[in-house]
Amino acid sequence: MKIGFDIDDTLINLREHAFHIYNKKLNQNIPIEIFHSLPTLEIHKPFGLSDQEGQEMWKNTMENIYFSDCPPFPHALEMINELKNAGHEIYYITSRPFAHCERTRSWLIQAGFPVTPGSFFCGMKDLEKINIIKELGIDYYFDDKPTVLETLRDLGINVYVKNSSYNKHLDLPRIECWSVWKKIFNEK
Repeated sequence: MKIGFDIDDTLINLREHAFHIYNKKLNQNIPIEIFHSLPTLEIHKPFGLSDQEGQEMWKNTMENIYFSDCPPFPHALEMINELKNAGHEIYYITSRPFAHCERTRSWLIQAGFPVTPGSFFCGMKDLEKINIIKELGIDYYFDDKPTVLETLRDLGINVYVKNSSYNKHLDLPRIECWSVWKKIFNEK
């Protein structure tokens, strides 16, 4: 099978990692419960930042957010490696900015994710991401972003949403924890 994964907030806990960085950088102590109730992808509102200030904050801390010690979600790394060892083709398809693609690929490898030539796609807008998923003939795709998942679902691709507070409205199979991945593939 060909199995595709988004990276940020699907395999790694990027937004929560960024939330902790914001707390530290802004010398605040916003409770993590606030983060877990955010209805949007953006995390700046609890810190009292305007949309423009939030964009600047993300841009100015992106390096630290992307390339520090952001943890994978529990069981994500084990799941990916088991799927790869079982002979499945694993693809990483991320919208991270193009300027960060090579370092992101290297970061994934250093973190223990199996990245093979031709399995890493980066630096694209949502429509380009969807086109790559279609072109690759992905059998299963996992992401957190509503617009990507809704479009893929309408194309008949097996999609799963990595559960988050901003995608609760999606009527799609959910991944709460990667420990359940075997059940998904054994049922299919």
